[in-house]
Amino acid sequence: MNLEQMSDDQILGIANPIMDNLMDASTASDHERHVQDFTDRLKRIVTPEHLHRVCEQYQREKGYFSRREPVAVFRRSGAAAVIWKQWFTKAQGEFVAEMLLVEQDGKYLVDHVMMF
Repeated sequence: MNLEQMSDDQILGIANPIMDNLMDASTASDHERHVQDFTDRLKRIVTPEHLHRVCEQYQREKGYFSRREPVAVFRRSGAAAVIWKQWFTKAQGEFVAEMLLVEQDGKYLVDHVMMF
């Protein structure tokens, strides 16, 4: 089934484990595991050096990822954007976690991800 036809729960069932892995791998600064579900385009952007730099900065400023709650799922041709409220262990307040899922060759991959 393509992403456009899936329910929010079905998309979240795909996106949540991927985001869990991204967050765990980023906490450990484990590049190989962090990019395992990335498109080739995103893998070219998130080099080991880039990931290490980003992890050092957010961990110093915000601490580590804590809980996350889904806010919305947006669909478009061949993709779904998932938005969560995200909390950290050190920084106060609510942040946004965003992921763009795409389907390529029968697999669901991340083509964009960001925390702000």
